[in-house]
Amino acid sequence: MKEFESAYKGKKIIITGHTGFKGSWLSLWLAQLGANVLGISDRLVTSPSNYKTSNLDKIIETEWLDIIESEKLISIITKFSPDYIFHLAAQPIVYTAYKNPIETYKTNSLGTANIMEGIRQLDKRVIGIIITSDKVYDNLEWSWGYREYDKIGGKDPYSASKGMAELAIRSYVESFFKNDDSKIIGIGRAGNVIGGGDWAENRIIPDCVKAWSKNEIVRVRNPNSTRPWQHVLEPLSGYLSLGSYLNKKEKQDGSAYNFGPKEDQDRSVSDLINEMQKYWDKVNWESDQLDDKKFKEAKLLKLNCDKSLEVFNWRPILSFEETIKLTAEWYKTYYDSLDDNTFNLSVKQLNYYSDTAKLRGLKWAQ
Repeated sequence: MKEFESAYKGKKIIITGHTGFKGSWLSLWLAQLGANVLGISDRLVTSPSNYKTSNLDKIIETEWLDIIESEKLISIITKFSPDYIFHLAAQPIVYTAYKNPIETYKTNSLGTANIMEGIRQLDKRVIGIIITSDKVYDNLEWSWGYREYDKIGGKDPYSASKGMAELAIRSYVESFFKNDDSKIIGIGRAGNVIGGGDWAENRIIPDCVKAWSKNEIVRVRNPNSTRPWQHVLEPLSGYLSLGSYLNKKEKQDGSAYNFGPKEDQDRSVSDLINEMQKYWDKVNWESDQLDDKKFKEAKLLKLNCDKSLEVFNWRPILSFEETIKLTAEWYKTYYDSLDDNTFNLSVKQLNYYSDTAKLRGLKWAQ
């Protein structure tokens, strides 16, 4: 991975939300690349925790802080003086946002604004990769993928909070960074990410493996809903590719990039469970439809990733079947092992993904 090593080895990198699902995998990947990583999170967000089972508490530094605490956050950013900031900290669950909309708005919109202010106050060159969501788009549930210039929406609290975050990002880029070549910003949009190490509530894979490991029946809401499933390492390779691309730019970028799965990866929730069944001995589930009047959840949302392919030659590589196989094998190993340390397994999957990317001609993996 010469391109990634060139961009990140020996560099000082802040990752917000490093105890979360994507954040913990990104922290591990960057640590393996030789980066000096500082994670910022307010707590361990789940139990079990991928941050703990991957030994990240021994590998990287951590500052325990809520990103809405602006003065403390800016002080940490200024003191560490990073070369890169990957902002992933968020309240990421649609269902939780319905229950706690104000906290979701605070974390996802105000927290992002605080990160942008921290970048503004740095007296050095810094690259900011700000991660929002595919759900920022005004989702009309059409069958083709949304492009980066399509309309931003916000029909539910989670989507709206991410749309607000993007407005904050744009305002900083246009007001402060447009003529400041030392602050280079890019936005990453992805969604429906699965893989080993996700333990969040009200997500299909964690709900399933928790229940099946106890031979219990899992209650599945909206089993016919279609999602473009992607393995966690796919968008992370996109974020790292974006950071590497921005590192070579001398002028402001400030635009968004989609990172989604292959075109043919749209499968229903029931399809996902049936594929998981190939790797799990006892799979029991039943439908548990949500009350749509209270919790409106989109049935289809696709991304068009042509821009990422054209600009820095990123594309997804894993099939639906490969995505499920990696995911199921990670959880099976975790539950079958007496030792809950999955560091070696996670590194093995990182290496497998990188080797596969190299074989399939990805620029970053050569």
